[in-house]
Amino acid sequence: MPTPMLAPAAPFAAGFQLAELADANRPAQLPLVGHIAQILAVSPAVTHLLVRGSLASGTADRLSDVDFVIGVDDALLPAFTDALDDLMAVEAGALLPGWPDSIVADLGGLGYVFLIPYDGKLQQVDLYLAPASKISEIRRKVTCAAVLDRDPAPPLDEDRRRAETFVAERVARPKTCAELLVEHLVLAVLLRKRLRRGQRFVAYAEWHLLHTATKDLIKAALAPTSRYWGWYQLREELALTPIGRACLADLDAAVTSPAVPTAQDVDAALDRVIALTERACPNALAGLTDAVTACRTYLELA
Repeated sequence: MPTPMLAPAAPFAAGFQLAELADANRPAQLPLVGHIAQILAVSPAVTHLLVRGSLASGTADRLSDVDFVIGVDDALLPAFTDALDDLMAVEAGALLPGWPDSIVADLGGLGYVFLIPYDGKLQQVDLYLAPASKISEIRRKVTCAAVLDRDPAPPLDEDRRRAETFVAERVARPKTCAELLVEHLVLAVLLRKRLRRGQRFVAYAEWHLLHTATKDLIKAALAPTSRYWGWYQLREELALTPIGRACLADLDAAVTSPAVPTAQDVDAALDRVIALTERACPNALAGLTDAVTACRTYLELA
């Protein structure tokens, strides 16, 4: 029996306004927008689909990502979130589990980034899950083009509180080694895009995020109960074993690289982190080896 968040819903055509988006703005990514929208709209848990970002504002280029805000019934938000990776892998062909987006602005929900092969290219699809009770507020803050509007019943106060608690707990949860490996792969794709666009300042910021993810991966693998915050006491905690010293050498190579990377620097960083993962937390690669290889292939073709 299908789970409630994936059961058939009302016909997708009702309230779907993709044609209006196309009239205002005809991006090359429009077929992918429709494809992802069709997948998401099947679920009765989904109350709203809003396209935002450059696709909504009419400033998209060939490298632009597909960026959705997804309104989810407050009571079904935890179940829908837990089912999202499987949904995107099976129906959309996502290469990796969604990366919990730590860059996206806080709008009271949860952001995830998926890498999806589509039309011969690796496309970035950003999905921001928000309780349906937050959608009106989000629309006041963010430029969006609605492609699906359902009219859900007002949520119960208890459901609203549970949704807010779920979001807060999910944001605060420490990342696993596997999640941090996915973060490296996604950031590598983002960095390649920034470099092709000449966005050096953004590339600088995301390059630092990648180094931080490397540090977090090492700590998650070798010092998961560390009492120290951030970058403090790394040598004192990690240099006690040969594996720890090798990982610190990898981290030193990362932080002494150029402030703004080249594409070759990004590739070298990815090589380092994959070798580091094999050394320090090989279980994190379980089930991801083929996906890592596919991501590397798409990056080489970009």
